[in-house]
Amino acid sequence: MKYIINGDVGLSRPPEGPLAAQIGAFAKWASEQGYARYSRYRQVLLAAGFSRWLGQRAVRPCRVSSDQLSRYLRSRARRVRRHRSDAGALTQFMDFLRRQRVVPAEKIAPRRLTAVEQAAQAFEHYLCEERARARTTRVNYLPFIHSFLTDRFGHGPVTLSRLCAADVVRFVQRQAPRLHLKRAKLLTTALRSFLHYARYRGDVALDLAAAVPTVANWSMTSIPRAIPAESVRQLLASISRQTAIGRRDYAILLLLARLGLRASEVVFLTLDDIDWDTGQVSVRGKRDRRSALPLPADVGEAIAAYLRHGRPRSTSRRVPSDWPHATPWHPSAQSTDDQSPSLGRCAAIIAMSVIGWRLGKKSVPATEAKNRLGAILDDAQRELVVIRRQDRDIAVVLSMANYERLRDGNIQAFLDLSTASLKRP
Repeated sequence: MKYIINGDVGLSRPPEGPLAAQIGAFAKWASEQGYARYSRYRQVLLAAGFSRWLGQRAVRPCRVSSDQLSRYLRSRARRVRRHRSDAGALTQFMDFLRRQRVVPAEKIAPRRLTAVEQAAQAFEHYLCEERARARTTRVNYLPFIHSFLTDRFGHGPVTLSRLCAADVVRFVQRQAPRLHLKRAKLLTTALRSFLHYARYRGDVALDLAAAVPTVANWSMTSIPRAIPAESVRQLLASISRQTAIGRRDYAILLLLARLGLRASEVVFLTLDDIDWDTGQVSVRGKRDRRSALPLPADVGEAIAAYLRHGRPRSTSRRVPSDWPHATPWHPSAQSTDDQSPSLGRCAAIIAMSVIGWRLGKKSVPATEAKNRLGAILDDAQRELVVIRRQDRDIAVVLSMANYERLRDGNIQAFLDLSTASLKRP
């Protein structure tokens, strides 16, 4: 004869034990939660079995704990096959009893923090209370600090005074190759912050933050830094200078190749910017800064040929007055020579990179250059560094590779300018 629980689930016998009175309420709760009929049957069956097992051992409700759940499941597994959902079903029953205050809430003893966890927690408190860092910053920093301290001290005591530069460098060299470049930079930032904190506490006497290696994360590394001089000559030779458009394109490409101008600087070049008497051209760069560059003879001749025999009549003072909206080297513009690359593709490469002494320029104040000479030399390996004093460019730092690239590219204007700079007192 079956015993029906809550008019829904049938058992072979009535519930027994100290929790028998709660079986019906638990079955009703499971039904309200939308559990399938078979799932409700398993939950009620296990709850009834657990109550009977407690009654056989004379365990009162106030003594029921999660440890007894595990013991009951092991005892039951000796008689019937265990289902993988049994533990979850009994846990739901225990949670239901705690919400009904039938059994006491389980007191879980706090886990003792390890030395590494204590040090990381103290750093987190410093970031939050002393530095007012955002929660996302703390969440991003702490895993790196935990890994660093574990790598250095293992499971032993954390003695920050024992840290040295070799520990920092070794950790970064081992971890950075495994991470995405952005994560690797975040790793070094977190380490510097932690080492500043250690020095702030007085645990470290030296500025170990300065020993954290810099992770290279250069943008647009696939862009060519230069194209061979022979390719430039082939491109220029492929342009027909018998037409107005050809003379215009030739003049523009010479400005890009010989002077290293940006595309925008060519667009905004005006007739007033060219001093034919002194052989100079005034270029308006970023932030409306003006730079005077020598005007090589071949570039001047190309511009003059375009102005005389190619430039349409216009009230505009811009040199390429027939270039209002689109560049003449748009990718759809093909060269007259089918075997040569398109004018647009080659000119784009020149505009971005040909010998490129004006590409990727970084300006730093003279005071900063004096105090950070080592960092300036590192930056010069990736881009030109222009040192400025009182809003004037006074020096340029570039790598040997860039210097050789300029020299091999036969940028006579650059060499003339460099020679003139060296002769100045």
